[in-house]
Amino acid sequence: MKIATWNVNSVNARLETVLKWFREASPDVACLQEIKCVDEKFPREAFEDLGYNVVVHGQKTYNGVALLSKSPVEDVRRGLPGDEADDQARYVEAVISGPTPVRVVGIYLPNGNPVASEKFGYKLGWMERLNRHVRELLALEEPLVVAGDYNVIPEPADVHDPVAWMDDALFQPQSRGAFRALKWLGLTDAYMEVDGAPGGYTFWDYQAGAWPRNHGIRIDHALLSPQACDRLLGCEIHRDVRDWEKPSDHVPVVVELAL
Repeated sequence: MKIATWNVNSVNARLETVLKWFREASPDVACLQEIKCVDEKFPREAFEDLGYNVVVHGQKTYNGVALLSKSPVEDVRRGLPGDEADDQARYVEAVISGPTPVRVVGIYLPNGNPVASEKFGYKLGWMERLNRHVRELLALEEPLVVAGDYNVIPEPADVHDPVAWMDDALFQPQSRGAFRALKWLGLTDAYMEVDGAPGGYTFWDYQAGAWPRNHGIRIDHALLSPQACDRLLGCEIHRDVRDWEKPSDHVPVVVELAL
């Protein structure tokens, strides 16, 4: 089973690019972030025509996540539990049916900038809530994949110039510490397990020639439960997609499990 994560940076604005990749890569499951539309405006039929079941948790203009699966989905959850007042669409979860069911979580973790604002506190609070919920999911002892745009640069090797990002919320000690705390629950970073080479970037800004100069960062991650990690076959960053016409500033990351 191939499970992808991709921040598409507006699914409708980049629909032809997104559909081209889906036709070529044909993931079994995909978690999309930053779809930037309400549920009713998501191009559901275009993905259904490719054989996908569609789960959307959208939001006007900002945020929004979707989960697409070639297999039926069950036990769907929209929204991260723990704060009833939180109306930002950043979390979707479902069990993908099959001989070995797998629970897939798609997240769009808050950016948190600027650090000296309530946005950074929201980011850290969201990560605490994610930690609590993932702890509950791990207790189910089933294959679990938590994939998405984490907006966290885990280590200096995951950024072209660590000094340039020292003041950014993505690279703060608190953000990186919260990411490590997630892994300490028993999750494995799929890319680090399979490859781990420096420069496995997943995001290049549109500004300052970041893409042609390879000034990237690794912020799109797939974390696996022990039951999923035992079935890990590969993890591939589709960096060539960044060079396509009208690209997102992120590229797809695809994890393959023996399911």
